[in-house]
Amino acid sequence: MEPLDRRTLLASATAATGLAACGIQTRKETSMYGLIGKFTATDGNRDALMRILIDGVSGMPGCLSYIVASDPTDANAIWITEAWDSQESHSASLSMPIVQDAITKGRPMIAGMERIAETRPEGGHGLDT
Repeated sequence: MEPLDRRTLLASATAATGLAACGIQTRKETSMYGLIGKFTATDGNRDALMRILIDGVSGMPGCLSYIVASDPTDANAIWITEAWDSQESHSASLSMPIVQDAITKGRPMIAGMERIAETRPEGGHGLDT
């Protein structure tokens, strides 16, 4: 790697100063928030529970990604992977009427729930970073 010449160094410093002066952020001010969870449906109810989970996710402010997946090795297991613009957006979503309705409909079909991991998404396909 060649060292920067004086002209390139000055141009880079000037550009960085200009971006800062314009208020353009070069780094995220808040961290995204992610969850990976596993639901276990009662026998024979996995597909119905997945439909409820999928139907109940439209229009959630701050939700960047919400993936509902069946487990190919367990006929009752459902994996949910979520990415949010912030932990606050995720928390606020839990009080939305559409989410509360999904919880009410789905609760009788849930045999178990596990929070596998909380994550901090850093980027990737489909995420507006």
